[in-house]
Amino acid sequence: MPRALLRLCALLLFWPGAALAADLGIAAFEGVWQGNAVSESAISANFQLTSRDIDVTVRADGQGGFNIVWNTVQRQKGDPNNPRSKLKSTTMQFAQQRSGVWRGTSNADPLTANTPYAWAYLKERTLQIVTLQIYADGRHETQIYKRTLSGTGMVLDFIRTVNGEQVRQASGRLIKVAK
Repeated sequence: MPRALLRLCALLLFWPGAALAADLGIAAFEGVWQGNAVSESAISANFQLTSRDIDVTVRADGQGGFNIVWNTVQRQKGDPNNPRSKLKSTTMQFAQQRSGVWRGTSNADPLTANTPYAWAYLKERTLQIVTLQIYADGRHETQIYKRTLSGTGMVLDFIRTVNGEQVRQASGRLIKVAK
């Protein structure tokens, strides 16, 4: 009897998490999320470490794709003791390519467009959005946004690279404030 009870406990401990990770879809990310992040910059002498206020809204479009809007209040210009706040807002739409993979709907040829090429994908509990920008002189920039669902909300990890060198990273936590 104790051995059967032990198996049952092990099943209850491990099975739900595995099923949840396998079944996770874009619907799990839907809603309005708010929080804070800390940004670290390798290119700013006066603003190497800054605070950011963040909100993210994710909405499925009913056709397998989704829309995402994120707003970031940045504090990385002006007087380091009293930085100026600047709101940066980004809106993107994604169309489903295959299960768990989406393509940015505004994508164009990255060598001729002035907008970044974007795609998104789900890996376990993380929605990743990747953008690629190729500049006229051939330099390139990538931005990777990882939004991971956790027991307490959403964890944000952001990395920006220019020509393969990391120039900024940000990490933060968000909570769901509305559906």
